This record gives sequence, C-alpha cells and structure tokens, in this order.
Amino acid sequence: MKKWLLMVVAALLLTACSDKEETSKNEITDEESTIGFEVMGDEVAEAPDVPKDEEERILAAFDEYIQSFNSKDIDRYVQTLSKNPQGFNYEDDLETAKKAFEQYNIERTPSDVTIVKYSENEAQVFANLDIQMTELETDVELTSSGRQVTVFVKEDDAWKVTSVYYIGNDSQQ
Repeated sequence: MKKWLLMVVAALLLTACSDKEETSKNEITDEESTIGFEVMGDEVAEAPDVPKDEEERILAAFDEYIQSFNSKDIDRYVQTLSKNPQGFNYEDDLETAKKAFEQYNIERTPSDVTIVKYSENEAQVFANLDIQMTELETDVELTSSGRQVTVFVKEDDAWKVTSVYYIGNDSQQ
C-alpha cells in the first residue's frame, strides 16, 4: 500500500513539477536555462546581491505558495502560480491540485529556505521539504523528504511560480 501511495505522491503532491533529470551536481538543465544548486555538506550557497526588499518579497511568495497548498485553498494557491508557466500546464496543475486536496491531507514543511539564484525577473528558491501525507479515505500515512528548487518569475510586479524541480531523498517511509 505504501508503494502505491508513493506513486500517488509523485503524481499528485508535487504539482507544478517538471520532469527534468538530476545531474551529478544537482543541476537541472534544459534548453532555456539552468536550474541548480550545489550542496556542500549541509550548506546551500545563497545568491549574492539580492536586494533586501526583493528578498523579502520572494521569500513571502514562497511561503504563500507552501501555506496556500497546505491549507487546501485552491483560489489562494492558484494566485501563487504564473499564468504563463515554463514547467507545467496551468490548467492541468489546477485540476491535479483540486484532486489532491479532495483525497489527501498534505503538509509540506520547508527548511533551509534559500534564494540560490536571482535576477530582476527570475529567482530560484531552494528548500529541503518534509512531506506528510494522509489519504482521507483510508487514513494511510506516508512521509517523504527531498530537495526542491522553486523558480519564480515577476508578473505584474509580483513573484509567481513558473516551475518546480524536486529531487526526493533515497529513504522514503
């Protein structure tokens, strides 16, 4: 049963998630950009020269993205997403999130939240994620953890999620 739920996590939990592959330095690349972070021990390198006001806005946008998902507030959640995402289909993500909210209680708990790449119109936020998921119908629980880079773009002077890259840790329960 847990293996089945793990597959559901991959399909439902990580909405807005891209299917790019991990390389040896935890860098995910495609034809348009490089999404990356290097982990040296437990440290993640912070992007230099992020203006303080932009740092606060980006981290607030990340927090809202996580909290709106955890609270199952679909209207609030979709407000965190780009209308022109690069890593997912907006309508598909909306439907997937609705189904996940109906079938599961999901709590994502981020730690080590760090802006790892920044420009005026794009920011990448790294976080370690602990995920606790309970299927409502059966009360079966699953916990997992991994590393995520959430890519934000500026739209109408607000930071919006355009893609999400998640790498699960080896040990899943």
